[in-house]
Amino acid sequence: MSRLFLRTLRDDPADAEVPSHKLLVRAGYVRRVAPGIYSWLPLGLKVLAKVERIIREEMESIGAQEVRFPALLPREPYEASNRWTEYGPNLFRLKDRKGNDMLLGPTHEEMFALLVKDLYSSYKDLPLSLFQIQTKYRDEARPRAGILRGREFIMKDSYSFDIDDAGLERSYQAHREAYIRIFDRLGFEYVIVKADSGAMGGSASEEFLAVSETGEDTFVRSAGGYAANVEAVTTVVPDAIPLDGLPAAHVEQTPGTPTIETLVAHLNEAFPRDDRPWEGSDTLKNVLVILRHPDGTREPLAIGLPGDREVDAKRLEAFAAPAEVEAFDDKDFAANPALVKGYIGPEALGLESASGIRYLLDPRVVEGSSWVTGANVSGSHVIDLVAGRDFTADGTIEAAEVRVGDPAPDGSGPLELARGIEMGHIFQLGRKYAEVLDLKVLDENGKLVTVTMGSYGVGVSRAVAAVAEYAHDDAGLIWPRELAPFDVHLIVAGKDETVVAGAEQVYADLVGEGFDVLFDDRLGKVSPGVKFKDAELIGVPTIVVVGKGFVDGVVEVKDRATGERQDVPLADLISTLRG
Repeated sequence: MSRLFLRTLRDDPADAEVPSHKLLVRAGYVRRVAPGIYSWLPLGLKVLAKVERIIREEMESIGAQEVRFPALLPREPYEASNRWTEYGPNLFRLKDRKGNDMLLGPTHEEMFALLVKDLYSSYKDLPLSLFQIQTKYRDEARPRAGILRGREFIMKDSYSFDIDDAGLERSYQAHREAYIRIFDRLGFEYVIVKADSGAMGGSASEEFLAVSETGEDTFVRSAGGYAANVEAVTTVVPDAIPLDGLPAAHVEQTPGTPTIETLVAHLNEAFPRDDRPWEGSDTLKNVLVILRHPDGTREPLAIGLPGDREVDAKRLEAFAAPAEVEAFDDKDFAANPALVKGYIGPEALGLESASGIRYLLDPRVVEGSSWVTGANVSGSHVIDLVAGRDFTADGTIEAAEVRVGDPAPDGSGPLELARGIEMGHIFQLGRKYAEVLDLKVLDENGKLVTVTMGSYGVGVSRAVAAVAEYAHDDAGLIWPRELAPFDVHLIVAGKDETVVAGAEQVYADLVGEGFDVLFDDRLGKVSPGVKFKDAELIGVPTIVVVGKGFVDGVVEVKDRATGERQDVPLADLISTLRG
């Protein structure tokens, strides 16, 4: 450690919000360069290399072969797939000295497909799986949490190429099993959840989430085994209600009720029900947003949902992708005079209305359901407005928040909510990219067929942070043995020449036996107390202390995870550590 490029910190960095960010910076694993951009220091690189080794071993175990693409790429392949436009501001774009458009690769579906197209032409060449571990770039609007959500990050992306859907299913399952082995070895708690394919497209899609209270992703699960991220949850749709005999809609004065809470209070006072009090779920609120499409056009969108629910930003963003969601502000109301803020009703919405605004309904708003909603007149609402009789929409949308206790879509019980960090995502892409890039091979009958693809990603640099989120205590990091930067952290606790010489001999013996050792030999520079604090902060799983007991042929061995200490005779040290 007297020569190691390391400076530990006692205080958390000012911009750090989550444990991994605080500890990886304080313990000298990474160092901030700019928002979302970090340098990897020697300790961090050792852990990162071990994550990469685990991933390589498991990918190679299913026959995948490693390649490496450049991060600097031409525009043309991404223009062909339309992702030059669809990625919008998330893409780092630049021009070379000749004025050619270039980009820093966010992901490489196009490049993999073109490489296979260039070299393979027959069904006999398939199936094929290729992967790379490489730096990616996305211009995140809100980089945060250190290396958990950066603008430059390291990712393993792999792609399978098959002649038919049955082959794709086999490749998908092989990758899925490899991912299970990878995340089992990384050592943190994770769940596999059904996911939304989003802008990637394709059919089957699953995410591997590290369970963490600090995670940005919300997922749901039921006692019966259902699990999905919130974007992929589908609503259990109530049965339609016969229209016969339903009371007619009527407009009532409801002054001073621009919110659901004020409306419900007024209804219970002025229009009490015979059966039960009015509730927010009896009201239909209409939420307006703007979708900014990648080409810059702005499209207003209205979402009708029960008044006791909020729009979930992530579910809406998944629906809107690749468009971005923006607020519907005062200038937008000014441009749409048919809309009365606070009292917007279905009759003012829909493509066939005067506003021409696309109107989508929550699936719970079924035919025959009766609602209290805006009358498009300030201070007025419509009571008993019936879906399918008095108003229609342009379609449905899954954008309402998912709540604890909602029924699981598969009938496996009520849902509970938890948070996680997305660590891996696997897709059955199908033929989306192969078609636009004309990736075809001759089948066994000599006929040209389009290859079907799978896409499989793992956040490599993010995995280091995810493990740190899981494996730490108040004193510092606690690395799993397979990922730790060293096997043993050796401390010389004392200045006595015999102790110092003994520690150096222990160091030589351990290295000679194949242990990777971090030796705190900082004599006269720091106190034993500082050495112990640094050892706990750095998080090597085994700490060996050579102190005053050495004269009696004994050293102390401490397990960093459990805190258990034991005095071990020097003659038994190697066997104890191997155990």
